[in-house]
Amino acid sequence: MDIGLMVEGQNGLTWERWSHILQLAERLHFPSVFRSDHYFIGTQQESLEAYLSFVLAARETSTIRFGPLVTPITFRSPVNVARMAAQIDVLSGGRFVMGMGAGWNEAEHRAYGIPFPPVKERFDRLEEGINIAKALWNDSPATYAGRYYQLDGADLMPKPATGHPPLLIGGSGEKRTLRLVARYAAEWNGVNLSPEVYAQKVAVLERHCETEKRDPATIRRSMMAFALVAPDTAGLDRATERLMGMFGAPKGQSPADFRTASKKRGIISGTTDEVVETLGQLAELGMQEVQFQHFNFDDVAVPEFLAAELAPKVRGL
Repeated sequence: MDIGLMVEGQNGLTWERWSHILQLAERLHFPSVFRSDHYFIGTQQESLEAYLSFVLAARETSTIRFGPLVTPITFRSPVNVARMAAQIDVLSGGRFVMGMGAGWNEAEHRAYGIPFPPVKERFDRLEEGINIAKALWNDSPATYAGRYYQLDGADLMPKPATGHPPLLIGGSGEKRTLRLVARYAAEWNGVNLSPEVYAQKVAVLERHCETEKRDPATIRRSMMAFALVAPDTAGLDRATERLMGMFGAPKGQSPADFRTASKKRGIISGTTDEVVETLGQLAELGMQEVQFQHFNFDDVAVPEFLAAELAPKVRGL
C-alpha cells in the first residue's frame, strides 16, 4: 500500500504554502499529492484555483502524480476541463490524474451563482462529461450528441501525453457512483471508509463490474482519509483540534473523545500500530493507496511522520 498526501485547497492555501507542500512531498518521496476543488466549505478562506495550481505542480515536481479529489461537473464546462487536463498531462509528462464527481456543496454554488441541479441531473451531466473528455482525448475530430453537452468536429490539440489521463471517480454511492466507476474509471477513490463499510462497497462495485463485463482488478483503489495521526500525543491533539474546528465538534468535547467518536465515521485515528492495523485490513480488501489529509500547512511534523514511520510499515501490504 502507498501513502499519499491530500490538501484542502479552500482552507487557506496560498501559493507559498502550495509550493512548499509540493517540494516537501518530493523530498519525502510521497507518490502522490491530491487536492480538493472547491471555492469554500464552511468558512470562506484563501483558496487557489485548482487547475492553475496543477500547472505549478507540473512544473515544480518531477515524480508525484497529482490531480483533483475531485472536480465537480457543475463548476466548469467539461470541454474546458478536458482541454486543461490534456495540457497539464503534457506539461507533467503524464502524471496528472483526472478526478471527477457530481458535486455536493450547494452553499458554494449558491454563493457564486453556479447552478446546482437535482442529484439525478448532476450524475447525468457527469456521465456525459466523462464521454466528452474521452471523445476529445481520443478522437480527431470528436463528435458527441448528449442532452447537456455536444461536440461537432472538435479537434483537441495537443492530445494528452499518455493517450488520456487516468480517470478517477470519487465517492461511494452504490446506485450511480459505483456504476460509473465500473463503466469508466481507471481509479476509484472513496472517502473515510472503515474496513467494514469498504468491504460492502467493494462487493457492490464487483456486482456493477459483472454487469459491465469488466474485471474489477483493472480498477485502481484509493481512499482519501481525514486521518488523525501524529508522532506524539501533542501533535495528535493539534491535528484533532484542527479537524474539530472544521467539523464543528460539540462544545466541551476533548480531542481524545472526538477521536473515539470519529472512528465510527470511518476516520482513521490512533497510535501508529492501530493505524497500521486498519490499513492492513483495507489492503487485504484491495486498497492500494490512502491519501492522508495534510491539515496544518505550516507544520511538517505529520508529513514527515507519515513518510518516515508509517509508509515503510505498510509498503509491503
